[in-house]
Amino acid sequence: MEIGCVLMASGFGRRFGSNKLLLPVEGVPLVQRALTLYAGAPFARRVVVSQYESILSLGRKAGFLPLPNPEAARGISASVTLGTRACMDLDGILFGVCDQPWLTPESVNALLEAFQSYPDRICSLCYGERRGNPALFPSALFPELLALTGDTGGGQVIRRHKELLHLVPAAHPRELFDIDRPEDLPQT
Repeated sequence: MEIGCVLMASGFGRRFGSNKLLLPVEGVPLVQRALTLYAGAPFARRVVVSQYESILSLGRKAGFLPLPNPEAARGISASVTLGTRACMDLDGILFGVCDQPWLTPESVNALLEAFQSYPDRICSLCYGERRGNPALFPSALFPELLALTGDTGGGQVIRRHKELLHLVPAAHPRELFDIDRPEDLPQT
């Protein structure tokens, strides 16, 4: 079974006030933490989608296929569309974000293992009843991912197909935490 990884890094950081992905958390920029995490997992293809050349360059160096996103202003759907098109020949796509600094390789691997057991399901990381990122979609849902518009992502597809959702527990609730505002950054 071949699974792709699409790392979405096109956001404007509006809630943060600027592009947050190059900011260090515990000494390592958010985007670099994500690239390192996903580069270590057994994906058939790794893609990074961004409107920022600096992030695309970091992705290229980490072995990711860099996909420029000239339509980032369209919202999340633009990144999902680009990433899905780059992985259409695969069995599944994991969509990850770059602002979860405490996500662990163990949780990403647990998600991949769950998808191996449930290849027709949407596998999503969770803690308790709280669903979070990343989420892994089977190829049967690629057309729906391609049809997304505006500032909507895979969550919309998940809400339409709750019967297909398989939740995979993260080891710690902190793994689902994302950096959205400056006050979310750990104090040094």
